[in-house]
Amino acid sequence: MTRLTSRVLTVAALALVLSPDVGFAQNPPAGQPQRPPQGPLRRNVPITDTLRAHELYVSKDPKDLPGCGAGCATQITRKKQTDSAYAARSKGVMEFQKVTYKSRIDGMEIPAYLFAPLTKRAEKHAALVWVHGGVHGDWGIGMWPFVRDAVQNGYVVITPEYRGSTGFGEAHYMAIDYGGKEVDDALSSVDYLKSLTYVDTERLGIMGWSHGGFITAHILFRYESPFKAGAAIVPVTNLIFRLSDHGPGYAASFAAEEGIQGLPFEKTDEYLKRSPVFHAQNLKVPILVHVATNDCDVFFRENQQMVYTLRALKPDLAETKIYVDPPPGAGGCGHTFSRRVKENAMERDDTPEQIDSWNRTWTFFEWNLRPMKK
Repeated sequence: MTRLTSRVLTVAALALVLSPDVGFAQNPPAGQPQRPPQGPLRRNVPITDTLRAHELYVSKDPKDLPGCGAGCATQITRKKQTDSAYAARSKGVMEFQKVTYKSRIDGMEIPAYLFAPLTKRAEKHAALVWVHGGVHGDWGIGMWPFVRDAVQNGYVVITPEYRGSTGFGEAHYMAIDYGGKEVDDALSSVDYLKSLTYVDTERLGIMGWSHGGFITAHILFRYESPFKAGAAIVPVTNLIFRLSDHGPGYAASFAAEEGIQGLPFEKTDEYLKRSPVFHAQNLKVPILVHVATNDCDVFFRENQQMVYTLRALKPDLAETKIYVDPPPGAGGCGHTFSRRVKENAMERDDTPEQIDSWNRTWTFFEWNLRPMKK
């Protein structure tokens, strides 16, 4: 049975349950206690708008979780093209490797890119764990000019392709765990960095945009963190709010995950655990957060929750800035205002806001990690 057929049958079953012929018992059988009311009394109202019912229906069965399907092959091809592009562009500029490491949580193999200066200094290098955005995304060639800047500033950079990332086939894609094991996958990259003789693991930072900022915030808000500082740019902050704000189409892609299996009202504690804004009180190291008022992905109404919470609870550790309607990046809105690149992605397509955000970001990490330490 296909997922679509299964969903249609479920909606049909729902319509049957609410039909006048079936309905709900309004009074319990004699001798049984009266159930307290749960909101307005539900009456026997038939569902006549089955299209709307179908659009609103969100499964919590992991079998209904959408995979990459026929798109898997395209994603793998695109990832190979990205690999080749990074290898070619890195020659004579920086060291580039594809590496793998095991996730601490369950031993899953996590792919990653590793970037490092060609000449290693006697003094070990500071390092950045750079977490890509997109719940189903990957480290793309559009990040080339920014990772080049990082290496030229003296950093070693590792970019985890945590579970759920694209370009590694159906199994990796379907292992997605939104705000769960993916956080451990990114954190586990530190174990790989510890194996590098030229990395100073006392000077580690973490950063990410959007979903990468979400994972960054999660790690920094844990009670123990190996990082001295982190930057979360336009981060996802509150899954309870986000799934409601983006509607059932968005929720359907994640609510059926093995570790969740339900909507926020069904699994409130789980969604609270997976929403970093509710753990901001645990922050112990400096964090930088930049957001945009014209963000059309992580809406400002979600991001202001993180900014205002940090300003209230951690004013001495949080450096925050709200960019008012900055020039849009790819996708046509402020969500990518600081990731603007020219058409071939070789150079940044700077605006005053992008320059300001990056200057603040590199200064923030320079203060906290001293990448050019002598």
